[in-house]
Amino acid sequence: MIHHLHTREMHGECDVWYFDASGFCLTPSIPYAWQPIGSVIEVPTSAHNKRINVLGFLTRHNALFPYVIEGRVDTDVVIECFEQFSQHLQKRSYVFLDNASIQKSRAFIQHIPQWVKRGLIIKYLPPYSPELNLIEILWRFMKYYWMPFSAYISLQCLLQSIEDILQRFGTEYPIAFDMK
Repeated sequence: MIHHLHTREMHGECDVWYFDASGFCLTPSIPYAWQPIGSVIEVPTSAHNKRINVLGFLTRHNALFPYVIEGRVDTDVVIECFEQFSQHLQKRSYVFLDNASIQKSRAFIQHIPQWVKRGLIIKYLPPYSPELNLIEILWRFMKYYWMPFSAYISLQCLLQSIEDILQRFGTEYPIAFDMK
């Protein structure tokens, strides 16, 4: 189905989007770093447990509609993101998303008919298949490659770094998705 919709998208018949959320905190996601022999790179971390959550809609063409939330993500937050997104559609749009409980809740499902009227079609990915959700690649790039060390100094620095990456995504921070 994904391949079929990508083919239709290439012919201009529809848009294909991928939706997900990811949390960012002051504990860095740095797997390793190079340093001179005998020296140690230290990144200060905070005992602060607040998170910045980013929800987003992404296409294979690097179009991105992100939503940055400094609070808890629940069904109401996800519904509001889909509400806003569905009001800006240019053509019939398919959104692939995972099976998170907040995206399969009764409240979320009750909104699907009104989104369909606006041209937004929800498609759930198979369970336990994050490799099919292309926005997962964006989260990985942000956390492991693009986030500067300075982002972890404070929550405000983290927020600023996230917003900077999201604003420059697609130009200075592109991802080359396979377009087969």
